Amino acid sequence: VVNSDGTIWLPDPPYGILSDREGHKADSELAGCFVFRLEPDTGALEVVVDSMDRPNGIAFSPDESILYVADTGEPGNVMAFDVEDGRRLTNGREFAVVSPGKSDGFRCDTDGNIFTSAADGIHVYSPDAELLGKILVPEDRNANCCFGGPDKNRLYICADKSLYSIVLNARGAQTP
Repeated sequence: VVNSDGTIWLPDPPYGILSDREGHKADSELAGCFVFRLEPDTGALEVVVDSMDRPNGIAFSPDESILYVADTGEPGNVMAFDVEDGRRLTNGREFAVVSPGKSDGFRCDTDGNIFTSAADGIHVYSPDAELLGKILVPEDRNANCCFGGPDKNRLYICADKSLYSIVLNARGAQTP
């Protein structure tokens, strides 16, 4: 995900090297899975999260004060981190446990609600981690979602075999 200051924050789970199904099977060059922060101007790359099994989905709150990261390993939760000075992460805490399944990809709307993938569709959480509702789809593997359309109010849901979309009374907070 790209922050408004131009830095790039990225998780590095091993899925592209675990088998030839999603990439090319290889040994990891790293001693774990991390979330990195990249300064495009200088090329400086730093680890900002080193405490998760398989960090994967990642999104900022609309005001960029919180970074959410899904762990698709164990325990399979969504973590929230406070963003300090636009560079450091503090106060890592469990935000939500998605069930059935695990959170993979997610997005925030302009109100700070989290739309996260789950085994049965998309689960919607308030900024206070209250489950507000679910958008159910007829597949048992949903990997990601994103807002699109001219008003950013159409949610696209990437499932195992299909791509779904629904128009919502919510607007995506992410920028292109």
